[in-house]
Formats: sequence, structure tokens, C-alpha cells
Amino acid sequence: MAFTTVLLFAASDLPYRGDPDNQMNQEVSMTGTEVPGNYYIQEAYNDAHTPNIVTVILGDYRSIDTLGEQIVIFTAGLITFLLLRNRKEEAEGENDDQ
Repeated sequence: MAFTTVLLFAASDLPYRGDPDNQMNQEVSMTGTEVPGNYYIQEAYNDAHTPNIVTVILGDYRSIDTLGEQIVIFTAGLITFLLLRNRKEEAEGENDDQ
């Protein structure tokens, strides 16, 4: 009950969706500097000549980070495969003994 009250209180202070005066929709931050996200949206095609903005962000701007994430997922999958394969071999060995 307390969590719901806190959640409703916090949600009441959120800006309205689609409000053009919302800080999220501004091109200049409150400190007077350009919002970084605008560069990525406006220059994605010019930088990579790819029409898909998501592909440009993941493949070009964040490529090293994405490569690191792929290595982590591959390593986790490989370890899972090796652990499950080892258990299968142990179970087959126990069945042969009986």
C-alpha cells in the first residue's frame, strides 16, 4: 500500500506526454549546452549512410560496447552448454554402471 502511494505521488509530478515544453523535447539543456541525443538523431544518416537509426547507434556509435555485450552473452551460452553437456555425460555414466 505504501509503495502504491509513493508511486502515485511520483507519477503525479511527471510531465505530460507530448508536451513541447517538456525538457525531453528541447534541443538545448537547462545549462545551455546542446542535448547529446539530438546529434545522434540528426547526423545518423550523414555519419553512416544507413537509414536505420538503431543500427547506426548500435553498430557505429556504440560498437565497442555492443561487442563487449556480445562477448558476455556468447561466454555465458558457452559455459551453459559445457555445464549441461558435462551433466549429460555423468548421467549416462551412472546408467552404464547399473
